[in-house]
Amino acid sequence: MKSSSAGALVYSTETGRMCPACRQPLAQCACKAQAKAVPAGDGVVRVSRQTKGRGGKSVTVVKGLALDAIALALLGKQLRTQCGSGGTVKDGVIEVQGDHVDTIVAALAKLGHQPKKAGA
Repeated sequence: MKSSSAGALVYSTETGRMCPACRQPLAQCACKAQAKAVPAGDGVVRVSRQTKGRGGKSVTVVKGLALDAIALALLGKQLRTQCGSGGTVKDGVIEVQGDHVDTIVAALAKLGHQPKKAGA
């Protein structure tokens, strides 16, 4: 016998595409709602400077924010504008080009977060 996950229903002519995890129609899928409701983060925002894998260029990294993807992208935009540099938001981590640790810590504290400097 094959495992049940190999033969999971992916499409139904009645309801359309099916979620492979909860086996509900995508319109009624509970998996996405649970994933959005519980953002990753322990309440402590860590701000550090990294240069690994970036050709010696420094990047300020912000981790541990308990925000959903949209709010995280907006905060990333606000921090990049305040620092006057570029950057990105990847996998729940905000990256700002350059060494802006002090500026970002001050901005996050002003917004009501509890930032800490991490690393050396």
